[in-house]
Amino acid sequence: MTFDVAIVQFKPRKGDVGANFATLRGVFAQLLAAPASVPELIVLPEAAMTGYFLEGAVYELSFTAAAFAAKLDAEWRAAGGTAAIDIVCGFYENNDGTYHNSALYATIGGTAPRIVHVHRKMFLPTYGVFDEERFLSRGRALDVFPTPFGTAAILICEDAWHSIMPTIAALKGARVIIIPSASPGRGLAGEGMLESVERWRATETLMASEHGVYVLYAGLTGFEGGKGMSGSSAIVSPRGVLLESLDELAVAILRARLDSAEVDLARAALPLLGDLSAVLPDLWYDTALPRPRNSVADVTGR
Repeated sequence: MTFDVAIVQFKPRKGDVGANFATLRGVFAQLLAAPASVPELIVLPEAAMTGYFLEGAVYELSFTAAAFAAKLDAEWRAAGGTAAIDIVCGFYENNDGTYHNSALYATIGGTAPRIVHVHRKMFLPTYGVFDEERFLSRGRALDVFPTPFGTAAILICEDAWHSIMPTIAALKGARVIIIPSASPGRGLAGEGMLESVERWRATETLMASEHGVYVLYAGLTGFEGGKGMSGSSAIVSPRGVLLESLDELAVAILRARLDSAEVDLARAALPLLGDLSAVLPDLWYDTALPRPRNSVADVTGR
């Protein structure tokens, strides 16, 4: 099965939710008017409709997941969209008075918006220029979910820098890993590339090739309080090949048609995920490794 994906490298106006949704409506209109077919999946970055560096303003600019999905749906319809499409977008979430850095996967258009999955960021950076855990609560679960293109998982920014996260997602069945991100650019690498972008590229390609998954990375761009977001949105194949990418400062849409059969072919050619599944029980019961309380090992004494 093939599917058409559009990654929107978005430049929000910090704190101006109305202006950012109006810009998104224009993006939707552009996609609807393009000569190419309307994408089946649209992916936007972390905190796309508010900007990232909000500190205490996250409480004023947060949404319930249902309200956020309804707003995305309203803008799609206002742009002229009638057919149902899938969308991923990062937002600050108010979940019954607990606040998270979240991203939802929803179907908009059609009869009514439908939330498929909400991922709450588990690794909240609180060092250097980052201050997330002062204002937000971390997520408690990494789940996968069904899509028309195969089982998927969402990791938000630093979630993806911990290699155990995509490993768990792949072991749970993910064939596509979607990464909404708001990553400030840091350092200079060779040939003028930012060190942070170089690390993201290495992370994305290794994640994809080791687990045989598509990686869809959507990066926020623009400047907030003097800090430049590194953009650099990318699509990586299950063989670890960089298929499409954008530079740091581009405000643009990245389009690609992907073939889910490539996941099966990549995993057959390099069956690392299958090998890991076979060895995992031995790793889990290794007495030198820490394990959660109430695990089977606590009961068996192994």
